[in-house]
Amino acid sequence: MLGLLALAFVTFVCFRFQVNSTTVALLYLIVIGLVSLQGNFVPSAIVSLIAYISLDFFFTTPLFTVAMNQALDFVAPITYVTTAFVITRLISNVRKSNEERRRTEETLRKSQAELAHVTRVMTMGEMAASIAHEINQPLAAVVNNAGACVRWLNADSPNLNEAREAAQRIIRDGNRASEVIKRIRAFLRKSDTEKIELDLNKTIQEIVSLMQKEAQSHNVTLRTDFDVDLPVVRGDRVQLQQVILNLVMNGIEAMTTVTNRPRELLIGARASETDKVLVYVRDVGIGIGHQNGDSIFDPFFTTKPNGMGMGLAISRSIVEDHGGQLWAEPNKEFGTTFQFTILKY
Repeated sequence: MLGLLALAFVTFVCFRFQVNSTTVALLYLIVIGLVSLQGNFVPSAIVSLIAYISLDFFFTTPLFTVAMNQALDFVAPITYVTTAFVITRLISNVRKSNEERRRTEETLRKSQAELAHVTRVMTMGEMAASIAHEINQPLAAVVNNAGACVRWLNADSPNLNEAREAAQRIIRDGNRASEVIKRIRAFLRKSDTEKIELDLNKTIQEIVSLMQKEAQSHNVTLRTDFDVDLPVVRGDRVQLQQVILNLVMNGIEAMTTVTNRPRELLIGARASETDKVLVYVRDVGIGIGHQNGDSIFDPFFTTKPNGMGMGLAISRSIVEDHGGQLWAEPNKEFGTTFQFTILKY
């Protein structure tokens, strides 16, 4: 419809100002090209036919007749139809290519999500001892407080105040165990990305709490250094915790052979640029080596005997999906600092 209106407008203006037939033919060709950009050949062919009839009827002698008696009468229809056909085919191919690219990107996104989920499950399997410790602590406290509560109630003179306090501690520790299980279930669940407003300090601290037993088993001291007034960020809590967990696990493993200095892992977060927050994990391990460089972020690259080589690759893709960057820098003396940025909310 718009193509016909454009054709009518060009015809009226050119006829009103007596524009020569060659210029009109070129203007019609532009209109046909614009209509063909819609990617449908039928409307383009109709506009091409009407354009030729208008050109022959209004602008080639004899006027107000349709006759094949000039060179333009033969060139114009062939040029118009060919232009319409070529452009519509090109547009159709471009659209098909874009659709295939979108499907490929969607498939890749789903594959990355599946792989990230598998990595999370494997990591949590490696941390089984830490998870058991984290849950057993509040459960053991529940049992002890329940025993104390029973003793206070069974005494010759029941102490209701002490029994009440013990019951309250049971509720508190039961909730602690429940929260740990909820965090683990949330971390292991397979779901779509959900970027929301996050307290990054709290998000990191949940992983630090979960990693305490794992760190102790390797004689590693976990320390934190968070800005008190750290800005909130926009991100997926589970995915960001996966990044932090992977960096902490790597830092602990990098210090397993260290015997001549304290094994310390520092996890910090601070405001960086005007629109970003910086998170870093610093170990005093053996370092990554200059020969490895940025290769450590390549898929399937690993220096571990039983490693998949996907942890850092997935972590980098997660960070980049959050509008940030992930990189590693050697420390001045020992070890490596992994850092990543994330956009503020």
